[in-house]
Amino acid sequence: MKKDEISTRNRIGSISFALLSILFLICILVQVFFAGLAIFVNPVNWTKHTGFIHLFEFIPILMFIIAFVGKLPRWAIGHSAALFAVIFVMYFTANITSAIPWVAALHPVIAFILFWMSVKNVPRGWKMAYKNKQSEGVVRL
Repeated sequence: MKKDEISTRNRIGSISFALLSILFLICILVQVFFAGLAIFVNPVNWTKHTGFIHLFEFIPILMFIIAFVGKLPRWAIGHSAALFAVIFVMYFTANITSAIPWVAALHPVIAFILFWMSVKNVPRGWKMAYKNKQSEGVVRL
């Protein structure tokens, strides 16, 4: 494989990763908003909350694939896998209510953890994408 091909793949991967990180964070915020609508406005809005997750739950897997194929740093690969694992835990806490009710109470706590992970991911992804773009024009001696 040529060096230019790897560089292009890395650049496209890092930009894609950064954009998906931003999209995922926006989706988390919308999801929390739908939960708030269901709690404080009308319980009918639970269908929005439970349905919207299916539109963005696989973004971390896509981020993982892009990080792996784009030869991004290990933190990007690991963080993407961790985001998906936390989504899996969210499903578990939402669906275990009848068997272990106190575990279901962890659902909003884990949502906060997912939000925080997403918030931390955006600037790192953006910095990675911007740094790669900047370093292309730099001549090193």
